[in-house]
Amino acid sequence: MSRFENIEFLYLLYLLPVLAFIYFWLYRKKIGALGKFASREIWEVLIPGKSFFIEHLKAILLLTVLALLILGAARFQVGSKLEEVKQAGIDVFILLDVSNSMLAEDLKPNRLEKSKNEITMLIRKLKGDRIGLVIFAGEPFMQIPLTADYSAANLFLNAVSTNSIPSQGTAMASAISLAVKSFDKKSPTKKVIVAITDGEDHEGDIDKSVSDAVESGIIVYTIGMGSPAGAPIPVYDGNKNRTGFRQDKDGNPVVTKLDEVTLQKIASDGDGKYFRALSSQNELDLIYKELSSLDKTEYGSKRVTEYDDKYYYFLIPAVLLLIIELLLRDKKWKYISGLLSGFREEKK
Repeated sequence: MSRFENIEFLYLLYLLPVLAFIYFWLYRKKIGALGKFASREIWEVLIPGKSFFIEHLKAILLLTVLALLILGAARFQVGSKLEEVKQAGIDVFILLDVSNSMLAEDLKPNRLEKSKNEITMLIRKLKGDRIGLVIFAGEPFMQIPLTADYSAANLFLNAVSTNSIPSQGTAMASAISLAVKSFDKKSPTKKVIVAITDGEDHEGDIDKSVSDAVESGIIVYTIGMGSPAGAPIPVYDGNKNRTGFRQDKDGNPVVTKLDEVTLQKIASDGDGKYFRALSSQNELDLIYKELSSLDKTEYGSKRVTEYDDKYYYFLIPAVLLLIIELLLRDKKWKYISGLLSGFREEKK
C-alpha cells in the first residue's frame, strides 16, 4: 500500500505541460527570427557548435527534474505495518448557516468566516470522534458525512461560502431533519447537533424537527452569530472590494439581526445549551468541553497503516538528471561531433 502524504503538491504537475508549451513556443519564435535574419546554411557560421538537439534535451531534462521534485515534495510513502485500532467517541453534526446574512461584519472578519475558524479549531481538538457538516440557506446540503478523517473535513470546510447554496433563506428545520436522518441509527454513540446561525427568518416547523432529534436521543446546541442590534450586509465586487450594502426594494440598507429568542428555545427544547458568539471568544471550544464530558462509545475498528517515507525514490534521480543537464555543454557536443565526422571520413 502506498500514498502521497502531501497530495496537494501533485496539482503542481499541471504546470509541466504549460512550461513545455511556453518552451516550444519560444523556440519556434527564435527559429522564425533566425530564418528571417539568415538562411540555415550560414547558421553554423553565426552560432558555431550550436545543437538544437542538446537544447531540447536539456529542456526535457529540466522538466523531468521539476516533475521528480514535485513528486518528492508530495512525500511518497509505502505502507509498512497494519493493525486494528479500536475507535471510540461521539458523533457530532455541525449545521452551518451560509445565507447572505452571515456576511454581516458585526463579528470579525464576518459571521461566516468566524464560524469556519471555530469549526476548524474544533476539528483540531477531536480525537476519535466523528464529525459531519450540513450547510444550509434556503435548503440544506450535506457537505461532509460523518467522518473521522479530519483532513478531509477541513478541506471541504474551506470550500464553503455563501455561494455554496443558490437559494436564500434559513432552512434550519430542514437542516436539523437532514442531520437526524444522517446519523447512524445502529451506532451506540452519543449524538450531538450544533447549529451555527443568526437564526433570522428561519423556515419550516422547527419545533417538530427539534422534537424528532430529542426522541432519537440527540442533544441540540445552538450558537448565535451576530448582534441583536444587527448589521448591514456588505456587497463585494469580483476583486473583493466592498461596493456598498445590500438594499431592500425601497433602497434602504438591509439590516440582519440575531434572533436569540429562537436559538435559546431550540437549545432548551433540544436538551442542550445556547451560546452567543463573541469576536474574542471561541464558542465551539466551550461546547467541546461539554462534549468531552459525554461518555465515549466504541463504534468500530479501523485498519491503520504505518508508512515509511520514500521521497528519495524521486529525489535521487532528480539530482542525477540535474548533474547530467549541467554537464551538457556545446564543447562536449563539438567533441562528439568531431568524432562522428572523423568516423565518416574514414569510411569514405
